[in-house]
Amino acid sequence: MADGSADDLRIAVERVARGDDSVAGGSGRGFGRGSGSGTDRAWRTIIERLGPRVFALVRSRCGDAELAEEIAQSVFVTVAEKLPSMTDLSGFESWVFTIALNRLRDEMRRRTRHARPAGDLEALGGTGGDPALSAAPALPSEPDPRIRDLELAMQELSPADREIIDLRHIGGLSFQQMADLLGEPLGTLLSRHHRAVARLRASMERAQKGASPDAIP
Repeated sequence: MADGSADDLRIAVERVARGDDSVAGGSGRGFGRGSGSGTDRAWRTIIERLGPRVFALVRSRCGDAELAEEIAQSVFVTVAEKLPSMTDLSGFESWVFTIALNRLRDEMRRRTRHARPAGDLEALGGTGGDPALSAAPALPSEPDPRIRDLELAMQELSPADREIIDLRHIGGLSFQQMADLLGEPLGTLLSRHHRAVARLRASMERAQKGASPDAIP
C-alpha cells in the first residue's frame, strides 16, 4: 500500500476509534453513508481501502463470490462494533484480516458438517485438510492462458504456501502484518514467502512448457 493511502487509513481508523461523531447508532449498519461528518468520511475510507482487499482474499480462498461478499460485509459490521473500544490500533489491518479468515473457516466448517459426504469433496475441490485453506476457485470457461496457468499453479501449492501468497499478493498485507496475523517471526515469514513464490514460479514454468508435474523441493 502506498504511503499516502496508508496514512489515510491510519487517520481514518484513529478518528473512528476516538468516536469523533456517532457511528451509525453504534450498530455498524449504514456506515459509509450519511451527511458527510468526519466519522462518516472515515468509515468510507476504511471500507474503500480494505473492503476490496478483504473480498478478494476471501474469494481467492473459497472460490465463491457470493460467500465472499457476505463474509466481507459481516467483517465490517464486526469492525464497526468493536473498533471504537480498541485501545491498540497498531495491528488494525492484521486484526481485520484475522476476522475475515476466521469467519471463512467457521462458515466452511459449518457447511462441511451439514453437507452430504459426496457433496463435500465436490464443493471443496476434492481436497482434504482445512476447507477454508484448500478450496480453490473454479476455472472460468476459456480463460486467458496465463491466468489459467497461474490458477492451476496455485492449486498445486500446499495450503500453507497458498495462504502466504494470498495474504501478500491478494490481501495486500505487509510482511510484518502477515507475521502478526500468523504469529510467526518476520524472518520465518520472509523465508516461507520466498519458497512459496519459487514453487509457484516453477509450477507455472512447467505448465508453460507442457511438462508433467514433478516434486518441487
